[in-house]
Amino acid sequence: MNGPRIRALVIKELLAVLRDRKSRMALILPPLLLLAVFSFAATLEVKNVDLAVLDKDGGKDAVELAQRFAGSPYFTRVFALHAQADVAPALESSRAMAVLVIDEGFSRGVAAGRQATAQLILDGRRSNAAQIVEGYSELIVTRYNEDLARLAGQPGARTVLAARNWFNPNLDYLWFTVPNLIGMLSMVVGLVVTSLSVARERELGTFDQLLVSPLSPWEILAGKTLPAMILGCAESVFIVAAAILLFRVPCVGSLWTLAVCLALYLFSVVGFGLFISSLCNTQQQAILGTFTFMIPATLLSGFATPLETMPQVLQAAAYANPMRHFLPVVRGVMLKGMPFDMAAEAVWPLAVIAVATLALAGWFFRRGLE
Repeated sequence: MNGPRIRALVIKELLAVLRDRKSRMALILPPLLLLAVFSFAATLEVKNVDLAVLDKDGGKDAVELAQRFAGSPYFTRVFALHAQADVAPALESSRAMAVLVIDEGFSRGVAAGRQATAQLILDGRRSNAAQIVEGYSELIVTRYNEDLARLAGQPGARTVLAARNWFNPNLDYLWFTVPNLIGMLSMVVGLVVTSLSVARERELGTFDQLLVSPLSPWEILAGKTLPAMILGCAESVFIVAAAILLFRVPCVGSLWTLAVCLALYLFSVVGFGLFISSLCNTQQQAILGTFTFMIPATLLSGFATPLETMPQVLQAAAYANPMRHFLPVVRGVMLKGMPFDMAAEAVWPLAVIAVATLALAGWFFRRGLE
């Protein structure tokens, strides 16, 4: 390979991206917008739940239980129902996520030390949220029972489970979401820059100039790869800085370890981008190809749902996904201080992915130059 020729092509690629106002906006605005929106919107936490209460008892203990639900930070709007016939419309119209039905005789049962029954009816259309709300409710009822036992002079439970959360003591969801966004947004930048590269050349007619230039297919490939790596690394540094300084996500591990893993990750992403670009003739096709790849890559990364819950076929397919290998590392380095040897053991498949995709892209370039 000829170094000066590659350097000239790299400079030409950078100028083509940075001089174009639309390209500059595409590099800056979408990552900022996605970082702001996903950090607060892409959450599996269940808060601000609407709860309806049907109190058929009306006694002191029933009112106490209802007030405990109303005082919980998870239920922000608690309203009363007046009849059993109001339960179904409240759930069907989504006025309430759950309905607490306190049966008649509840207070008498509590006073007599007998079993007192209350029913929680949940909207199963939102199955994940319903399970979480059920867990919240069980916690409220458990504490209510413990207080009743203490007031009655009965001994409490002899076995107590004390839970501790390592690496995220307060279970702050931003500590999970923002590191994942580093991987996702870095992929967006790397794919967009590289997928538009060759497609833009073909659409503008300048790809024919490459055909008659002294550049070899591998020199063209290197000249297309390096600008994307430079821009991707710059964007990734900005995203990591925003995660640490703006969103206050801790980074207890080595930034150098994170940087090395991030560079290898971008290298594999650029390989996919160049492969997509080599198959497309227009920038519109390249953008569609990018987002066609991005959606399954995000779903098969473990970002939104655990990989362990997926079918074996999809778990096997996820090994070809760069994000699947990088997300555990970025979380591990930032939240638990993963050392370099453990990080390298997790991200080495990215090198295989990069070599395979760049080889395929080079093969398609060589076919185009013949």
